[in-house]
Amino acid sequence: MVLELSRRNAMAGAVGLVAGVRGKGKAMPGRDRISADLDRYIAFGNKASGGAGDTATGEWLEAELRRAGAETVRQSFDTPFFSPKRAEVIAGEARVPVLPLAIVVPTGPTGVRGRLVRVEPGMPLPTMQGAIAWIELPYARWSSALVKPIAETVRAATAAGAIAALLITNGPTGKAIALNADGRTPLVDRPVAILAPEKADPLRALLGAPIEVTLVLDGEGGRRPAFNLAARWDRRKGSHVVVSTPRSGWTACAGERGPGIATWLSLARWAPAALAEHNLLFLCNSGHEYENLGSEHALQALAPPPEETALWLHLGANLAARDWHEAGAGKLLPLPSADPQRFLVVSPALLPLARRCFQGLAGLEAPYPGQTGSAGELSTILAAGYQHIVGIFGAHRFHHVAEDDSRCVEARLVAPVRDACQQILWQAVA
Repeated sequence: MVLELSRRNAMAGAVGLVAGVRGKGKAMPGRDRISADLDRYIAFGNKASGGAGDTATGEWLEAELRRAGAETVRQSFDTPFFSPKRAEVIAGEARVPVLPLAIVVPTGPTGVRGRLVRVEPGMPLPTMQGAIAWIELPYARWSSALVKPIAETVRAATAAGAIAALLITNGPTGKAIALNADGRTPLVDRPVAILAPEKADPLRALLGAPIEVTLVLDGEGGRRPAFNLAARWDRRKGSHVVVSTPRSGWTACAGERGPGIATWLSLARWAPAALAEHNLLFLCNSGHEYENLGSEHALQALAPPPEETALWLHLGANLAARDWHEAGAGKLLPLPSADPQRFLVVSPALLPLARRCFQGLAGLEAPYPGQTGSAGELSTILAAGYQHIVGIFGAHRFHHVAEDDSRCVEARLVAPVRDACQQILWQAVA
């Protein structure tokens, strides 16, 4: 069906988009509704999987989807958690805060003590026995601890005798960047913490010196329940349309998750009437920060078979977060435009349509075919064999940073992307 409709669109050209607008049924909610949804999502606070903010968000979304006529199901699973009492490096009178890397290997209240030894990703290791590895990461918009420069370096340092590791996440903000992690086992069996570059200088001065510092990661941890939300409109049809987005994350996730949530909700209010010839499944997953743990569970038990899926639209990170000028020394100046570090990945047959629908949207106006690669939950969807896909993902400058708050997003940046997603859904499968 997707191939046939794509050929139709190729013949129709720009006229097809206009026809689609006339035939799409119920009008899409305006910017005020998007703004209200963004405010509501942000107000739930920290979205760590299974925590109060994540759970409250899921309950709110479930109520909204039921109001739109869906039958909803919660899929329960467990995720790691750690509630820190103390997370800091102590050097003399200095106390420098850190973020524990999940899954946390705690030190207990007394901490672990050792000298700081610098380790360079990809370089030979110095003597590490009894040391705390200082791993200064190159500048990037870091997201996951499982990428090679991080995972291989930490594992090599601890295998060589390091008793702990500090990751200095150099990036656009100068802040500590929380890192996604495996949801089943720690990266290593030693404590690992993340240090903000802007707070690193007092400790950086001790590199190579015989002075010892103390790393303390003390708190309560374990596993707790979380849930995926599935909303269905079952028309007893042979084909399905799936729209998915994550809702969890390390912070309030205003720019990271907010635009995806608002777009997902908006589409859920429109699609039941507009896409009446398909079964609809709207998925909202927890467990994202544990390397797509929730998405894996959803694919196993909630998703329709690939061969019965007419289209899967995935709304990942940085759908429409604010862009910023980097003015040096960690200073960021807000811009009125969206951050272009966002990627659109589609099935090859949908490339011409995607170019038309997302024309003029920085970063999304140049879609890539699915086989070129992806990130986040879209990777799990592709790996599961779904062929007809449209997916957006990226990382804005405050990605995984505590300051990812209401400054990072506004409705007028989200609305054009929402409209483009509606267009490609309508044109591809209606």
